[in-house]
Amino acid sequence: MRKLADRLLNRGMAFLHDLLMIPLAWLGAYILRFNLEAVPDWFWQQALASLFVLVPVQVLVFWLFGLYRGVWRFASLPDMIRIGKAVLTGLVLATLLLWLFRDFTGVPRSVPVLYGILLMIFLSVPRMVYRFIKDQGTRSKSAQRVLVVGAGSAGEMLVRDLLRDPQRAYLPLAFVDDDANKRGREIHGVRVMGSCEKLPRIARKLAADLIMLAVPSADKSQMQRIIAHVEETGLPFRTVPPLKELMSGNVRVDQLREVLIEDLLGRDPVALDWRAIREDLSGRSVLITGAGGSIGSELCRQLANLSLKSLILVENSEFNLFCMERELRHSFPDLAIFPHLGDITERKVVERIFDHYRPQVVFHAAAYKHVPLLEQQIREAMRNNVLGTRNVALAANASGAEEFVLISTDKAVNPANVMGASKRAAEIYCQNLNDRSSTNFITVRFGNVLGSTGSVVPLFKEQIEKGGPVTVTHADMERYFMTTREACQLIMQASVLGEGGEIFVLDMGQPVRIQYLAEQLIRLSGKKPGEDIAIEYIGLRPGEKLYEELFHEQEPLQATAHEKILQARYRPMPWEELAQAMEDAEIACGEYDCRKLSDLLTRLVPERADHGGGRECALQPESVDSAYRTTDEYRTSRNHP
Repeated sequence: MRKLADRLLNRGMAFLHDLLMIPLAWLGAYILRFNLEAVPDWFWQQALASLFVLVPVQVLVFWLFGLYRGVWRFASLPDMIRIGKAVLTGLVLATLLLWLFRDFTGVPRSVPVLYGILLMIFLSVPRMVYRFIKDQGTRSKSAQRVLVVGAGSAGEMLVRDLLRDPQRAYLPLAFVDDDANKRGREIHGVRVMGSCEKLPRIARKLAADLIMLAVPSADKSQMQRIIAHVEETGLPFRTVPPLKELMSGNVRVDQLREVLIEDLLGRDPVALDWRAIREDLSGRSVLITGAGGSIGSELCRQLANLSLKSLILVENSEFNLFCMERELRHSFPDLAIFPHLGDITERKVVERIFDHYRPQVVFHAAAYKHVPLLEQQIREAMRNNVLGTRNVALAANASGAEEFVLISTDKAVNPANVMGASKRAAEIYCQNLNDRSSTNFITVRFGNVLGSTGSVVPLFKEQIEKGGPVTVTHADMERYFMTTREACQLIMQASVLGEGGEIFVLDMGQPVRIQYLAEQLIRLSGKKPGEDIAIEYIGLRPGEKLYEELFHEQEPLQATAHEKILQARYRPMPWEELAQAMEDAEIACGEYDCRKLSDLLTRLVPERADHGGGRECALQPESVDSAYRTTDEYRTSRNHP
């Protein structure tokens, strides 16, 4: 109620001000017409009499043009334009009425023009002065001094929003922009002072506290270069979301976020063919295994937007399945969702689910994926990643599924570990089953997924939060990275492109050094690598390689309908030999014969032997005594100065 009263009071004061300005401008026009000398009585009487027509007309026009919907505190150019239109319209109407109903000879021809100019000044200047006083006088002494990188439309809207923020938490000091044509110009009173290369010097000169990045259209390489200059300042920084996320086209203070590691990976996200994906999957029954995992859950979210007939969730973690079902039912109440607790290694469970629902499309995301852990767990890797995949693939084939998408990994190429070899064996089985089935079996490979459960980024963040050290296995280790969202889009795109037997891989650009990833995450946390947070090198863990590959040399590449997706044909294997190997693996799992399982895995994936395959399972993990515990030990081992 008090807010309403305050608002009415403010509008009333604004109305009273404008009401007083009308006669002041009209009489002032007469004084100017007679060169600031005494106005003859006859003209003065005509001027006063004309106010009885002029004031009501002008007030009515002001109201119709909405002069009192605006707030003086935020007076801007559109308000000035509205005032100008109202003044001109009121002047024209009043002049016509005076000419029709009164003797207009007592009004000198210059008076209406002078009146219009004076009234425009009298209405506009107080509003702008009031805003200036409020901007300067109500600013908090604790306001952070901000440098804005980017003097484009996003930067302009950002600064405008900062200046309008009632909390006055930020003080825009200057813009920094690489466009030479913008240097020296001012936007909302904030000057463009130089290029990004001069950012450290400008920040010191102006005693900035914070840097805000308003370059939503910058690609990854440009963002890397900008961040490099920003990091030289040692100041914290924030950014507006990427251009594709600014759906409304407006930049607000509450849209500022921390710079994410995916902003700096040097590769732009791939835009996929959503129209084809929607046309292919809408109205169909889809089953997802591993629906509660990192990939499976994101896949559920994106598929739920495609107007599916039904979505069947298969997950062996009760909690993950509960969370996923609750989220989907809340966000998509009209979607038919069927959650099922089930282990893909249990053939009867899998067959029963497929027989009941008969899904048209299957996304097989369920898998064990932790490389060092699975080195000592070959039975579980074979049982889940290989035999579990066989169970789901055969059930899909028997139930008449149209498409089966196997979600694989770049670690399946020339695998140096049990995890990669088991995924490669799963690929081989599905690709060869494709020739004997009406179901199209498609394989999708991608590299590391940022932020997935157990991946390196959450591990590094946890270590940084604890004050370090951040543990890096090897300074030269490189990996391909993509976001979870992008990985799931690739999976859906593959289901559209695939006709059966293909291996699809996203063009992931250049691999990223894990050391660089660790350093950037430390910097993004506002700390300095090696000073605030130490980096320790612990040596390669069991089964790890320095570099990952996307294709095997015997997998010939060819283009696809999408320029950023590559395709390889599979390597055939005699079906009888493959089927027998699967039967032998099932028996060996039942007998817990890890040595036999290791031999079978090497037989299915011969390239594994080139990387020292043949490990047996053990109850205790391997020793890591050879690991480097500190940066100094690592450098000494490599003869670094």
